[in-house]
Amino acid sequence: MNNQVSEYDNEIFLKIRNNIDHFIKSQANKLDNENFNLLDIAPQDHAGAIKYFVKSKVYTADINKDSGADYIIDICEDNSNKIESNTFDIIVCTEVLEHTLQPFLAVNEMHRLLKSEGLLLMTTPFDFRIHGPLPDCWRFTVHGLKALLKDFEIVEINGLENKNRFLMPYHYTTIAKKVNK
Repeated sequence: MNNQVSEYDNEIFLKIRNNIDHFIKSQANKLDNENFNLLDIAPQDHAGAIKYFVKSKVYTADINKDSGADYIIDICEDNSNKIESNTFDIIVCTEVLEHTLQPFLAVNEMHRLLKSEGLLLMTTPFDFRIHGPLPDCWRFTVHGLKALLKDFEIVEINGLENKNRFLMPYHYTTIAKKVNK
């Protein structure tokens, strides 16, 4: 695989990063609360939720044992021996699902970790190159996101549109609410 990053790729990367930052900041402006526990999954390479959620108690989770995260877990597994069910008011999961081997299991685990009515703030790339950390396994359409989030109430799914490719957004931001059925 060619490790060269083109000027175009870098431009798209910056658009996506800006979209993620805008998404997290706008949600923090609405939701940040000193009574909330928030789990930020794999934030170590970027500023993460703690930059914007300054009132909430922010915990971090990562699969990388050298990350310094509060919880070293594989989000595709049942981690009930490390984190109790119904613990978090908000989970922030940015640019993670495409790197999981079992995205449905990852979403099920996030559902388990959220309190009733808790929110999942998630971002996923769509029309973007394969990138690290490897593996980079998946790209989700809006239909795929709805299938992944079947046990949630979807509040919104928004695409960062690519004006040159109809129905091929660069990126999706998603808000989903845990509902007990």
